[in-house]
Amino acid sequence: MIETTIARAGQFKGEDVTIKGWLYNKRSSGKINFLIIRDGTGLMQAVMLKQELPEEQFNMFDELTRESSLIVSGSVRKDDRAPGGYELTIKNLEPVQIAEEYPITKKEHGIDFLMGVRHLWLRSQKQFHILKIRNEIIYAIRKFFYERDFILIDTPILTGSIGETASTLFSTDYFDLGKAYLAQTGQLYLEAACMSHRNVFCFGPTFRAEKSKTRRHLTEFWMIEAEMAYCDLACDIELQEDMVVYTVEHCLEKCRAEFEAIERDTAPLEKIKKPFERMLYDEAVSFLQERGSSIKWGDDLGAEDETIISQEFDQPVFVMNYPRGAKAFYMKENPDNPKTVLCSDLLGPEGYGEIIGGSQREDNLEKLLARIREEKLPEEAYEWYLDLRKYGSVPHSGFGLGVERTVAWICGLPHIRETIPFPRTLSRLYP
Repeated sequence: MIETTIARAGQFKGEDVTIKGWLYNKRSSGKINFLIIRDGTGLMQAVMLKQELPEEQFNMFDELTRESSLIVSGSVRKDDRAPGGYELTIKNLEPVQIAEEYPITKKEHGIDFLMGVRHLWLRSQKQFHILKIRNEIIYAIRKFFYERDFILIDTPILTGSIGETASTLFSTDYFDLGKAYLAQTGQLYLEAACMSHRNVFCFGPTFRAEKSKTRRHLTEFWMIEAEMAYCDLACDIELQEDMVVYTVEHCLEKCRAEFEAIERDTAPLEKIKKPFERMLYDEAVSFLQERGSSIKWGDDLGAEDETIISQEFDQPVFVMNYPRGAKAFYMKENPDNPKTVLCSDLLGPEGYGEIIGGSQREDNLEKLLARIREEKLPEEAYEWYLDLRKYGSVPHSGFGLGVERTVAWICGLPHIRETIPFPRTLSRLYP
């Protein structure tokens, strides 16, 4: 007997195979019983015929509950009407565990209930396919960097340096050394690594203690960040553009079945081509004010502002050169307008807003030190970071892509909470 998976069962048409999985659903038409089995690779219909099974196994049908684990063996045959295009005629049925009554039923459930049973909700078909698309997005981005000879750097999760703003830090006592913080970004450490390896990236969890309840915010999320030596803002933006196009094209090639399963209209994704739209911050403010926004020059763009802009274009939009007071201390002063910094936010189309933030980094020691002092950050915590400007400083740039926001956009999801296996929000720490 050949042991295989549902995804590979079609390779064994006419042969007997064994599949290990769970009962997704069942129905009966008298002398024939139908089991829909899932095994983590797909769904398959398995047919119980009275003449093909021992009587005690045929009579197990009534005992089998949804999500019971079982091992089935039988012959594979082609059937275009069946899920996956193949059907299994069962010759042997072995329950592994009869599940208790499953709490998620076919009726409508509220989001609070479903989030409370997230560990089980992951088994539903929509969540199953979303996480498969997430997997392909991450794979594509890693492949993109490897093909361009970037080096993966694992940056610390516990740090004594503030990467973004002190007001959104999670802190903990670190033995006798005072406070440590959960990393908001791996960027500062990537800057050190790019002076060694030139082009580097990291992929890991980041944490923001931001009291936000929007559909775009999580307190724990995953970031893919890159840092490049001898790279200015234009170089940085071009790399982001190439990466997004590469990732979308990969998903369109590999995830057709998954997009169909979650009912994602892929027509907007088919339009994602270079070049993306580019808009200076000054132009964005005027653009928004003309459409009724109360934004003033000097304000950062809010979620509603990003939505307004990103609904206007078929392509992602770079908003560039924000006021220095709206952005982080490490961004390079714009030589053409010292009130602004050389940076960009990439807004996903269809109203999805920011998915990438990037900038050219301040490589001048005196200007960087002045910004640290202006922000009243502890200089001693940044001595190592300042060293990078003392020993072979060069122009360098980088960016960070929020994985969950990117998954939400590519999947066409209304809320970020479905893009990560176990979301952490202002009100959610369970399960």
